[in-house]
Amino acid sequence: MPGLLAKKIGMTNIFSEDGKIIPVTVLEVGPCKVYAVKTKVKDGYESLQIGFGEKKEKNVNKPLMGNFKKLGLPAPQLLQEFRNFESTQFKIGDEIKADIFQIGDKVKVSGKNKGKGFQGVVRRHGFGGVGQTTHGQSDRVRAPGSIGASSYPSRVFKGQKMAGRMGFENTTIRNLKVVKIIADKNIIMVKGAVPGSINSIVAINK
Repeated sequence: MPGLLAKKIGMTNIFSEDGKIIPVTVLEVGPCKVYAVKTKVKDGYESLQIGFGEKKEKNVNKPLMGNFKKLGLPAPQLLQEFRNFESTQFKIGDEIKADIFQIGDKVKVSGKNKGKGFQGVVRRHGFGGVGQTTHGQSDRVRAPGSIGASSYPSRVFKGQKMAGRMGFENTTIRNLKVVKIIADKNIIMVKGAVPGSINSIVAINK
């Protein structure tokens, strides 16, 4: 089965048949359109290029827009390639919807996690700080402390844990179970959390 792109709507709870509360993430799965079909004969491997959503024409450069117009398809909000599929099943322009999933399917969801901006060492790496606000250290509670020796090696090693930009990294959550499908609205619900903020786009692979 090919992978799909989806928009994260948010999280909620649903009740199982035995009355237990299940925390779920609601994902709007397309409908996704096929923008390219690659085959072993022509390209050396099989894959689909799948697009999600629509982007305004003024926000797309002219070479790309010309390519989309040749295909007779709108400019997608995001375009991504997936390999897990049979190339003979699809052609350019086909729509792939939520009904390709079944309740009980195990999927992995990939996306950019939430960006936290520039953070200090206490939040970014869990440092404990240099001590209490005593002995004149009123402004040193969350400081990183020493980062290297003076005479040898006279430099800071690469990879030293320091303050810096945190979050907005590629993250994959595996073995998420599909617990509910609303096919007419192209919505699936998976048990647990997926990376990214609300309205971010994630990739789902079976």
